[in-house]
Amino acid sequence: MVKPNSSTIRSKSSRPAPKADQETRERILDAAHTVFVRKGTASSRTQEIAAEAGVNKALVHYYFGTKAALADAIFERALGSLMPRIFGILADPSRSIEDKVPDIVREQIDFHSARPYCAGYMVSELHAEPDRIARLVTGHGRIPLDVIRRQLREAAKAGQIRRISAEQFVANMMGLLIFPFAIRPALCQLLDLDATRWRAFLEERRRLLPDFFMAGLRP
Repeated sequence: MVKPNSSTIRSKSSRPAPKADQETRERILDAAHTVFVRKGTASSRTQEIAAEAGVNKALVHYYFGTKAALADAIFERALGSLMPRIFGILADPSRSIEDKVPDIVREQIDFHSARPYCAGYMVSELHAEPDRIARLVTGHGRIPLDVIRRQLREAAKAGQIRRISAEQFVANMMGLLIFPFAIRPALCQLLDLDATRWRAFLEERRRLLPDFFMAGLRP
């Protein structure tokens, strides 16, 4: 039986344990989120993220390679927290359309308020590399439309709403909810919204959008 030499032992013991590896990766992702919230993805630097995480810049590159890959990882992790909740709302047969709309409004506004860089990043990357962003989005599965499609059809048949496809329903909601975050810098300039007024603007949308959206569906 051959004994491992000391260099082999040192090599194995110097490798990060899987748990430590994952903890370091998550710490870097948390730091990137903090920096992106503060400065946006375009203005953030890898060194700032490393400093926020308490690691050296080389370690950020070791785990993620480039800032773009790090931004993708942040975006994918964020979607992983949002998409199951949105999918669950849409696919829940016990919730009516009138219940689903305010629930989706709340989830989306809460999500983008906490991650103001996500909408703008998605839009900019869709122009640069649409296939890559599409893969990140669809990596969490397709939007479950069967239940909402049936509910929309039955409500239209009962004369409660006008006819609308499930695809148009989802696209209209996405536009109303994501667009203001995607163009926030321009919107704040156009509407003279400072940080305080922006928060008030979002709270008003949270309150008004469900009724606004449902009014558009009614015959």
